Amino acid sequence: MFVRTASERDLVAVRALLVETWHATYDAIYGAERVAAITDDWHSIASLKARLVRPNSEFLVADDGKRLGGMAFAAATTDPKIVLLNQLYVHPACQRQGIGRLLLDEVEASFPEMRTLRLEVEEANAGAIAFYEANGFRHAGRTADCGGGSGWPALILEKRLG
Repeated sequence: MFVRTASERDLVAVRALLVETWHATYDAIYGAERVAAITDDWHSIASLKARLVRPNSEFLVADDGKRLGGMAFAAATTDPKIVLLNQLYVHPACQRQGIGRLLLDEVEASFPEMRTLRLEVEEANAGAIAFYEANGFRHAGRTADCGGGSGWPALILEKRLG
């Protein structure tokens, strides 16, 4: 797999990856019906397309030439030293192959002014928490509204850089 910037031609495949990954990860937590509603909204083609043109952001895909194995989206805050990792997902069939690390490395390289990489993660997503902790993230707090609008509590993790 190699990591590259996403383009509009990737959006159907990115959406499919997100839908499948979300169902595999969150059906047991929120139920399949709720996950379907979330992915229809948050991972619609229109929502993904808006990310492609968002200033001070990076939308990445991991690609092997045949399929997308993962994706990531990060955006700088009003302080360019703080970047939010909004999404990092690896297709269930491609997990534990180093793709998440490749995406994370590219996110870090994409924001040279960044000193803190921050994310929110569902507390019940033990696999994601273990991945982030193994890659240098530490607990920095909690939020009652993961992603701004979900109403779900989440952990806030941060990685200090530089």
